[in-house]
Amino acid sequence: MSPARMQRLESAIRAVLAFNEAFNRQDVAAMMQLMSDDCIFESSAPPPIGIVYPGKEIVAKYWRAFFSQSSTARNQIEDIFSSGEHCVMRKKFSWTDSQGTEESIRGVDIFRVYEGSICEHMAYVKGS
Repeated sequence: MSPARMQRLESAIRAVLAFNEAFNRQDVAAMMQLMSDDCIFESSAPPPIGIVYPGKEIVAKYWRAFFSQSSTARNQIEDIFSSGEHCVMRKKFSWTDSQGTEESIRGVDIFRVYEGSICEHMAYVKGS
C-alpha cells in the first residue's frame, strides 16, 4: 500500500474518531468543524429509510434538537475501518429513556471523508 493511500485511510479514521468523541460530549460545534459545508447526514429514523439532512447548517440544527431530546446519548465504537474515502463504524448506541431505564441498540455509521472533512454520514440501526 502506498504511503498516500495509507494517509487517506488514517485521515478518515481520525476524522470519524474525533466526530464520535464530540458526539459523546454532545459538542455540536466540534462535530460541525469536522464536516464539510455541503455535508449530508442521513438519519436512521423514521424507519425504514430515515431522513436526509443536507448542508452544515441543517445538520447542526438536527444535532442540537437531537441532543435536547437525548441528553444521555452515547456511541461506543465496537469496530472501525476505512477503505479510501469511506469509513465504517460499528457501534452500540445507548441512552436512558424517560423512565430512567438504560437502553441500547447496535448499528453502523458509514462516513465519507474527503480531504479531512466528513461530507456524508449515514446512520443505520438494527431493529426499529
